[in-house]
Amino acid sequence: MAALVLSRGARLLLASAVVLPSFVLLSATAEAAGARAPTASSVLSAAKSAIGKQTSVHLVVTSSSGTGSAEENLRADLGNTSGIETISEGTEKVVIKVTPTYAYLSGDSSGLTKIFGLTSAEAKQLGSDWLTLKAGTSQYKALATSVTVSSVGSVLPPAKGTQLYAPAPPAKKFYTLKWSTAATSSEPALASSLTLSAHGATLPVLETTTAVGAGKQTVALSKWGEHILVRAPPAGSTIPLSKVAG
Repeated sequence: MAALVLSRGARLLLASAVVLPSFVLLSATAEAAGARAPTASSVLSAAKSAIGKQTSVHLVVTSSSGTGSAEENLRADLGNTSGIETISEGTEKVVIKVTPTYAYLSGDSSGLTKIFGLTSAEAKQLGSDWLTLKAGTSQYKALATSVTVSSVGSVLPPAKGTQLYAPAPPAKKFYTLKWSTAATSSEPALASSLTLSAHGATLPVLETTTAVGAGKQTVALSKWGEHILVRAPPAGSTIPLSKVAG
């Protein structure tokens, strides 16, 4: 294998480098309630600024296909230069750790092949050890970009085509943004919404995307700014990518 290939569950973050959902091709117009009232554009600008000041976030992503196949789940703690992420689908499971110097990958045999994209031979050679990717390599950069807090900005849609539903104080404490994506020849129509805090820092709380007839994905964000600690696995349990991929 010339380069590490990540697939299926791993695309939840890496495909958008992001992790996150790429459902942001929009068509409607933003609403404004008055000259000084918030707009979709102002709320998104505030959210982008607030995210840029954060040092960490806890992330939970749940995806269902709507076809009865196993649900995909992703849980992660993302920091500025480190992070840890667990992806599971049915009985398949993989874990990603990122530190400033190395990224580490581990999982069960089916998770390594079906989620990470390793061959059966590579997964067998790795076994229960951790695959290591050194800082500075393209594989490390791909993971470091998506398993750190900077990737969270990808949950924000463009202002154009996004509708803002502002809170009615004092009962509500959240903004809601909604947008839709028309179906194409290869993709179903999508309906998305993003809830953000309307008090204090304008930070995302929950994004939901529903694909008509093709399932649903939710992204829950919490514990902004809390300290996270990512421990590197013992040196004796690590194997460089070059020895696994050949």
